[in-house]
Amino acid sequence: MDTATVSLHGSAQSHDDAHSHDDHHELSFIQKYIFSTDHKVIAKQFLFVSLFFLMVGGFMAMLIRWQLAYPGQAIPLIGQYLPDTWVAAGAIQPNFYAQLLSMHGSIMIFLVIIPLAVGAFGNQCIPLMIGTDDMALPKLNMYSFWLVPPAGMIFCSGFFVEGGAAAAGWTSYPTLAPLADTGQTLWLIGLFLIGFSSIMGAVNYITTILNKRAKGMHMFRMPLTVWALFITAILIVLGTPVLASAISMQFMDQFMHTSFFMPDNLVHAKRALYSGGGQAILWQHLFWFYSHPAVYIMILPTMGIVSDVMSTFSRKPIFGYKAMIFAIMGIAFLGFIVWGHHMFQSGMNPLLGTTFMLSTIVIAVPSAIKIFNWLGTLWRGNIKFAAAHLNALAFVATFVIGGLSGVFMASAPVDIYIHDTYFIVAHIHYVLFGGSLFGIFAGIYYWFPKMFGKMLNESWGRKHFYWTFIFFNLTFYPMHILGVGGHMRRVYDPYVYDFLKHFQPMNQFISIAAFILGASQLILLFNIFWSLKYGKKAPRNPWRANTLDWAAPAQFGHGNFDMDITVYRGPYEFSHFDR
Repeated sequence: MDTATVSLHGSAQSHDDAHSHDDHHELSFIQKYIFSTDHKVIAKQFLFVSLFFLMVGGFMAMLIRWQLAYPGQAIPLIGQYLPDTWVAAGAIQPNFYAQLLSMHGSIMIFLVIIPLAVGAFGNQCIPLMIGTDDMALPKLNMYSFWLVPPAGMIFCSGFFVEGGAAAAGWTSYPTLAPLADTGQTLWLIGLFLIGFSSIMGAVNYITTILNKRAKGMHMFRMPLTVWALFITAILIVLGTPVLASAISMQFMDQFMHTSFFMPDNLVHAKRALYSGGGQAILWQHLFWFYSHPAVYIMILPTMGIVSDVMSTFSRKPIFGYKAMIFAIMGIAFLGFIVWGHHMFQSGMNPLLGTTFMLSTIVIAVPSAIKIFNWLGTLWRGNIKFAAAHLNALAFVATFVIGGLSGVFMASAPVDIYIHDTYFIVAHIHYVLFGGSLFGIFAGIYYWFPKMFGKMLNESWGRKHFYWTFIFFNLTFYPMHILGVGGHMRRVYDPYVYDFLKHFQPMNQFISIAAFILGASQLILLFNIFWSLKYGKKAPRNPWRANTLDWAAPAQFGHGNFDMDITVYRGPYEFSHFDR
């Protein structure tokens, strides 16, 4: 730790006195590792639960890609073991395919990326990086995690009830969704619990950052990871209640026969008691008012992670520290006023669509500032290509591609053509896989030594990166071509359309690349579990990083630091670097 940045003084005894309540009695295994209030244990819980759901959601993606490449053909090896309600003679059925599409998107967004980016790294990084012992509200922190596993089980239990899981897409648009069966209800309940979990975590983050910073840790001395999580928490607190209200209204449309989203002209024997008068487009406004900021809830934390990783492995301060903070603020603010660009084809007033179009295009400005600052950080740096840094660089590269395709969709005339095509699928995966997941991988490789006291295997880490990066691009870049060619998304058998038949070889190529991409993630899992048992013991600061979290001991319990901390300078204002 750079002595020009912080002063660590006092003694371990003074720290122990401050946390003597932990020493009066030995915590049981359940208290220490299951229902723990230690932010570091909760970070690990979020990590492992989300990695489990990453495998579940990834398996669903593999089934989707099989159907698109080889429609109507039996799934090899596993098709004969799947329930008859899912497959017939080993081949995926249309209803099950719709369920896969809906649940894949829902699981990846709400049970993988948000819990990893916000839950795992928020808990791991915030107290350590601001120099405090724990979250401001430790029990609330515990509750925020323990809502996620039951929510995930409720989500997935829809596959095993009559009618199957939710099949109205991850956006759950009326009027299809309120008319759906029990699986859609389970989807609503699970999502409500996840939203409640996010709100509790966000309130905790905001309270902790505002009230528990170390002495001298001013707001503009915080690392960018903390800044990104702080602004993300504000987005969650402001946006998630709107989604919760929409979920509640759709739930009432299902069970109380209200008509928030059900129009007058809907005739359906199963829901004959509807009075009508609702607006299906109201759901779109409420859903996207949250779900567009949700894109930044998933991407902003990884922007902070990537900033700190690139600074460490370039041996330079982050270029334009305050400009980066204001760019994050700008992205967050603009993210709240552009939700309507998802609705250019919904029939909204063209003048209103123009305002959404212009505000969406303006988001490119703070995003470009961040790209420029990351490149400035790399410029003439003493760069080390560790696995964490390689994933951070991949984040920047793929985020640029995803952002540029987003500029096309921001233009209403262009969006009318490519709306609901595979161009949109390519864009969202470049932003959320190429962006969020590469940033999350960078964070895992970077903070694993501090989380578990063991080093991940760098050789396997590089293998995981190279296979993932190559086959990610081979999977999703060709989807831009499919989209421009008019290939619809969420289509069960594209080859019933004559104008799509010539795309079958490309779909097969994409699917083969996707299968290898999915298998590549097993390298990460192997590396994690192998390193937990056989990995080299991690020193206190293996990366020679300069943020405050690396000042904590290599092995430490509930309480974090073994000395008192006073911060004298900013996190990136160093007197020297090892060049």
